[in-house]
Amino acid sequence: MGNREMEELVPLVNRLQDAFSAIGQSCNLDLPQIAVVGGQSAGKSSVLENFVGRDFLPRGSGIVTRRPLILQLINATAEYAEFLHFKGKKFTDFDEVRREIEAETDRVTGANKGISSIPISLRVYSPNVLNLTLIDLPGITKVPVGDQPPDIEYQIRDMIMQFICKENCLILAVTPANMDLANSDALKLAKDVDPQGQRTMGVITKLDLMDKGTDVRDVLENRLLPLRRGYIGVVNRSQKDIDGKKEISAALAAERRFFKSHPAYRHMADCMGTAYLQRVLNQQLTNHIRETLPALRSRLQGQLLSLDKEAKEYQYMNSDDPSRKTKTLMQLIQHFGLDFEKSIEGSGDQVETVELSGGAKINRVFHERFPFELVKMEFDEKELRREISYAIKNIHGIRTGLFTPDMAFEAIVKKQIVKLKGPCLKCVDMVIQELINTVQQCTNKLGTFPRLREETERIVTTHIRERESQTKDQVLLSLEIQLSYINTNHEDFIGFANAQQKTNQTCIKASAGNQVIRKGWLTINNISLIKGGARDYWFVLTAESLSWFKDDEEKEKKYMLLLDNLKVRDIEKSFMSSKHVFAIFNTEQRNVYKDYRHLELACDTQEEVDSWKASLLRAGVYPEKTTVDGESSSQAESFSMDPQLERQVETIRNLVDSYMTIVYKGIRDLMPKTIMHLVINNVKEFIHSELLAQLYSSGDQYSLMDESPEQALRREEVLRTHAALKEALNIITDISTSTISTPLPPPVDNSWLHGSSTLHRRSPQGYSVPKKHPAPAAPPPPNRSEPSTPPLSNSTDTTSATSRPKRIPPSVPRRQPPAVPTQQIH
Repeated sequence: MGNREMEELVPLVNRLQDAFSAIGQSCNLDLPQIAVVGGQSAGKSSVLENFVGRDFLPRGSGIVTRRPLILQLINATAEYAEFLHFKGKKFTDFDEVRREIEAETDRVTGANKGISSIPISLRVYSPNVLNLTLIDLPGITKVPVGDQPPDIEYQIRDMIMQFICKENCLILAVTPANMDLANSDALKLAKDVDPQGQRTMGVITKLDLMDKGTDVRDVLENRLLPLRRGYIGVVNRSQKDIDGKKEISAALAAERRFFKSHPAYRHMADCMGTAYLQRVLNQQLTNHIRETLPALRSRLQGQLLSLDKEAKEYQYMNSDDPSRKTKTLMQLIQHFGLDFEKSIEGSGDQVETVELSGGAKINRVFHERFPFELVKMEFDEKELRREISYAIKNIHGIRTGLFTPDMAFEAIVKKQIVKLKGPCLKCVDMVIQELINTVQQCTNKLGTFPRLREETERIVTTHIRERESQTKDQVLLSLEIQLSYINTNHEDFIGFANAQQKTNQTCIKASAGNQVIRKGWLTINNISLIKGGARDYWFVLTAESLSWFKDDEEKEKKYMLLLDNLKVRDIEKSFMSSKHVFAIFNTEQRNVYKDYRHLELACDTQEEVDSWKASLLRAGVYPEKTTVDGESSSQAESFSMDPQLERQVETIRNLVDSYMTIVYKGIRDLMPKTIMHLVINNVKEFIHSELLAQLYSSGDQYSLMDESPEQALRREEVLRTHAALKEALNIITDISTSTISTPLPPPVDNSWLHGSSTLHRRSPQGYSVPKKHPAPAAPPPPNRSEPSTPPLSNSTDTTSATSRPKRIPPSVPRRQPPAVPTQQIH
């Protein structure tokens, strides 16, 4: 790359800056730039005006710079200025530029000294400037002025941090010479974000205002309070000069005379002044841009790739093209149908990992919630036996029965079948609700078009409700069919002969061996605080026992509880606890665990509780039943029966148990099939075959494709950002980055920027000297003939240099005049 190409790097970044200024923060790129940081009245604005050679920045007391000013200097034959917010107008009168900056500042911040982080972009073309991009930031202040908020200091610091914390931002820390450099707010802020000093350069202003006999030579030579990129001194116009309308060209000439004539600075006059500072900044910014271009290109490509798909969809979205609207409508409804089917069938592209949804929740309803609802009303032993005894007695009437009446069996069975209506209808309700939730989730992707989403959701939900009614009718019909004929010839029915020989049993437990049914974490909630309080354990439920371990490695078993005679009881959730609790107890009034009559187990959600109850149900641990009065069945009023009636009750009880097992088995199998056929499969077919037709018949289909205002803004933003990224990549693609430039100066000891409590002591002359740097025994000979006095001090001590020890840290070399980075052509 030749010098010409290197010179074009700064305008290249200016073009990138303009491209992204139009899209705000949508494309958060860290573009190379220089931020000018300093205290209030430190001379930042004067330095910038010296660069341009014109008075164009607002002046006054208090905070003058209240919005960041992005100043792009471009070398050109003509001299004029342009604002990004005022495109197309060229300002040749720089007083008018100042007035426009003030007006644009007040437009956003108001006239009461408020501040804003929204930048003003100003581009200055002039033959007197080098290509450079700087950001003039508000001066650091301590005291609020006018209507400024009390925290104005922190607001300004936050705004400055937004710019200088970016890795691609060089920091120009401006400090007046007549203050203590170790207390410079600009250098402290720079140290916070650039602890290694790789991005910070110091500028010392107001050298001409120091007391007679004082200078900052040691600082400018980078021997005292060193920075890796060093310091450059400048002399700005005084307030008297500004009031007297002194030309900047005359001020620059006076600045050169000052450095060449001053005894402390004349040996480095060629490395001082505004012109030299501008050249160094141009070269350092150019090299910084060259070094950051590869990473910048990668970020641009990454952001472009992430927007490609979305931008491609938006590019073909013409709101005035009816054929495009029709095609988009068809595609969206097709995708909606596929998403719904995938959500139900479990083959979706995006798998939910936080909770169950769609088909998984419906499956849980079929195989956990519904069986649990059945069992909750299945076993109420004493109540059932009482009903059987009353039925037998009522059938016999005034006679004493010698035989067991089969009419009692049918009456009890039909009553049990009628009780199934509640769980069956509840099962339908749960599935319908989950289907509606799934439809709502799938229509979220139609949010681009609010009317289409609303209409699609309404049509599909209405159809689901219609199918719900038909499904419930079918479920009730199935139960009516069960009631219409009690089939005592069923192959699984035990019959009267076997029933009379069968012993009493409260529940039938399927023989499944000792297989593992469930594993998971549960909290034992009712252990006293003395014994450690509530703790989490890893539980393993098998067909015969419930065991818990210290952790899920299952190496240290805490206890194993046999499931014989166990039941489940609900426990009310305490207002002090966020967990949901249920209890296991022994029906024979025995302790369940150590000296505890019941074991309280807690889960994070009610769904987990229901799931554990369903698993315990599979293992034969049933819920506790309550009577109408609320007493437990074990406490229900007992009644006496004669031995003959007791045998008849026992026979009927076994027959009912056998027949209802057949009914339960059939219902558990039939309900999922009925719901799948009448609701789920039907809704899927409806979406694929009829939804589009109903959308067309519902009204003006073109109005369905009207975008929401938010989506229209999003589309414009994406397309604008995508175009800006493509333009930026095209700009960067033409630039080669094979230039070899002078490397960054070696690190220096800048520990003086740390806290003063451990790193500083005060010298007799009034400036800070690092504690850990003892004076060398034999310092190198000074490169000057005149005595020097301590910098940054108002002291008039003129003691000769040979009569006092040198304050040169041994690890810090003398500063040589900053070399101009060189470019070599490969």
